[in-house]
Amino acid sequence: MTVALAVALVALVAWGANSPLGATAKANLPLFTSSVHAVDATQLGATWRPGCPVAPAQLRLVRLRFVGFDGRARVGSIVVNAKVVDAVIRVFAALYADRFPIKRMVPESHFGGSDPRSMAADNTSGFNCRYAVASGPHQWSVHAYGGAIDVNPVENPYLFDGAAQPAAGRAYLDRHDVRPGMAVPRGALTKGFASVGWYWGGRWSASPDYQHFSATGG
Repeated sequence: MTVALAVALVALVAWGANSPLGATAKANLPLFTSSVHAVDATQLGATWRPGCPVAPAQLRLVRLRFVGFDGRARVGSIVVNAKVVDAVIRVFAALYADRFPIKRMVPESHFGGSDPRSMAADNTSGFNCRYAVASGPHQWSVHAYGGAIDVNPVENPYLFDGAAQPAAGRAYLDRHDVRPGMAVPRGALTKGFASVGWYWGGRWSASPDYQHFSATGG
């Protein structure tokens, strides 16, 4: 991470503490921190295999602080493409300043590369070498390139063929009933990703994917 970005992140969190939400609400949170690490095939586990569109050397493990649903600071890990690391850190620094709650954040290797298991656990995740969940011929998901992130899948389900994925997301299909952790237009989550030029799957008309944010729009 560049020195300029590090300074900007500290300033962003400092702004959050002095925002209209009030310093008292922010005072019990430690400063936002992040670190970036190279990964190899062993660490990626079942999320990577030969033939995937990116090599382990093109990926990074990002460890960062986030706010849990209990309002406390947590440390999570997410794997993304090295090219998007700075953007991802900026987004999660903004979410931390806004105290946007995230349920869980571990690489999908903890779930054996199973996206359904990761979603059911309400896990926020990035890289996973898998095909897109869509009709038609198989094509790589943007997750297979490390250029997409799914946030709070239960609170932000993917509606595919009329069914919520994960199943627990059925309770959140009424997007007008806004509750903590949800992605909504002009909300903290959607604004955070939009600020770095990422696209929100919740705007897809046929099969909205409320959890999905990507650098490419796919």
